[in-house]
Amino acid sequence: MKEELRDKDFIFILDNSSFIIWRKGGFTLIEVLVAFAILSVVLAAIYSTFFLSHRAIEGMDESLLKLQESRKAIDILRRELDSAFYGPDEGNTFLKILDRDIYGKQAAELTFTTFSTLRPGLSRISYYIEEKDGKLNLFKKIESPYSTEEIEGVDIIEDLEAFTVEVMYNGKWVKTWDTEITKNMPGEIRICLSMMIKGRKVDLFDVSRPMVGKMI
Repeated sequence: MKEELRDKDFIFILDNSSFIIWRKGGFTLIEVLVAFAILSVVLAAIYSTFFLSHRAIEGMDESLLKLQESRKAIDILRRELDSAFYGPDEGNTFLKILDRDIYGKQAAELTFTTFSTLRPGLSRISYYIEEKDGKLNLFKKIESPYSTEEIEGVDIIEDLEAFTVEVMYNGKWVKTWDTEITKNMPGEIRICLSMMIKGRKVDLFDVSRPMVGKMI
């Protein structure tokens, strides 16, 4: 009798709606396989959710970093243009804007003399676009206006859609300027950086009003 009971399952009835099955012999192979299959599905769902969330956060971090770098660059450029200096009788002082494009995208070239916080005295600063691996990158170069030595620019922003520089002239925005021809500084200079963020084009604008040499 004891041997017979030892090999059987027992059901303990707790009340009319619940009961407990006590199995002496443990789980069968089918039950173990089913449990592993359910566990695999649950773990796959958890991993998928974590992976998608991680990618979304990573993409957001990259986008925010690019926006922050672009805002900082355009703010520095605006302040440098505010301090731009040109004197008709002063050699090696000028402001020159060239209207260029690369692959049909605006790629202005801006060179001017200014008083920069990065080096003492007058500086010649250039902003220009170069293409690398199919992407438009913004470069910056700072040098002495009296130096003839060529230096390499620094890559400050990668993968731009456009870099636009315009000046207000006779009530219209124009994309070229050369103080060697005009003999004066423009009253307003508008700068724009365009980039793709999450599949959407974002334009950052700022306007500079050069003040050096003007009456306040």
